[in-house]
Amino acid sequence: MNAPTSSVEPFLSDVRTLRSRARQHVAQGVVSQSYRGDVQATLSILQAVLATEIVCVLRYTQNAIAAHGLNSEGVKAEFLQHAREEQDHVLQVAERINQLGGEPDFDPTTLTQRSASEYVTHPDLVGMITENLVAERIAVDHYRELIRYFADNDPTTRRMIEGILAVEEEHATDMLDLLAKQDRR
Repeated sequence: MNAPTSSVEPFLSDVRTLRSRARQHVAQGVVSQSYRGDVQATLSILQAVLATEIVCVLRYTQNAIAAHGLNSEGVKAEFLQHAREEQDHVLQVAERINQLGGEPDFDPTTLTQRSASEYVTHPDLVGMITENLVAERIAVDHYRELIRYFADNDPTTRRMIEGILAVEEEHATDMLDLLAKQDRR
């Protein structure tokens, strides 16, 4: 009995093949033949993630400055810490967009249209905390979907989003804890 023939590529490429492929389409940078994702779709998704993270930086920064009252000092510090962590996410996402051959879109006129979360402010601490919790829940759900979308097609972007997701989940927990503290007062 003859063994079936397979047209599937070998699991591992030999070194000569890797070297040869690396010299092809050099101007495409990290987007090589082995990249399995859709570069344009990935760039579009990452532009939305970038906008979401920028909106979060702006909201947390505004909250850190505007929070007032007897119980505000600890909350202000938490808001400021989150703003800095969201800024780190902005830089990570912008760098990934750049690596994939795109140009990060920081245009403030379209920021809220591209963002998954909204820019909503409140005059009181409970409103600020609640709105930040809502925004974090949106980001958590959105990033979980993106992790499934990227899967093995773009493991670098997936791992970046996984790292951001872990921080967003922590932020959501922090906001929930702050709400519980405010309810006890």
